[in-house]
Amino acid sequence: MTPDAQPTPGDGEGRGRGVRAGRGRRVAVIGSLAAIGVLGAGLLGSTGLRIAAQKDASLSAPDEAAGLVRDDGEQARSTADYLHSAFAAGIDLDHSTAAVYRDPSAADRSVLVFGGTALLWSPEHDLDALLKIVGDEEGSVTGVHQVPAGTYGGVMKCGSTPTGDQEMPVCGWADHGSIAVALFPGRTVGESAALLADLRMDLQQRD
Repeated sequence: MTPDAQPTPGDGEGRGRGVRAGRGRRVAVIGSLAAIGVLGAGLLGSTGLRIAAQKDASLSAPDEAAGLVRDDGEQARSTADYLHSAFAAGIDLDHSTAAVYRDPSAADRSVLVFGGTALLWSPEHDLDALLKIVGDEEGSVTGVHQVPAGTYGGVMKCGSTPTGDQEMPVCGWADHGSIAVALFPGRTVGESAALLADLRMDLQQRD
């Protein structure tokens, strides 16, 4: 280059500015990705711990649960079998069970329960799907909202579905190891939510 020649964009000075600017952008991008990576690792870590804590669950139908008594009469068994067939066909579970629990103080307040166990990656999505199956069988479930899930955590929701000229509460829970839904004729949604939380403590076990 002669003394009078001016640097062009292709010469070393221009390239040097470009490299420095590029390196600055690269450091900023890497820093952002690192920050996102740390956040992602934290989220994955907490989710992984929750899955590990919840995945090994089992469900049973004991003789008594939350002050209710399992009804083993012919009509109740037929109803439980119907529930099992209707719901089990709509969700893939490793093990499932259904039962009818009668209230000793009121014959018209029996609780119908269906539930099962499996490794569930998206418990809330699966619970929503199970509630839709109730809608297919009985009529749409409306007013679905979250309620306290209790000691075992996960997600619990309640709504109601029409039965004749009345609305019957429907509540369910799901976590990473279990899912269940129950129908509560003769009760309010608030009563049903509290009763399901109590029932869950007697129906669900974790290894």
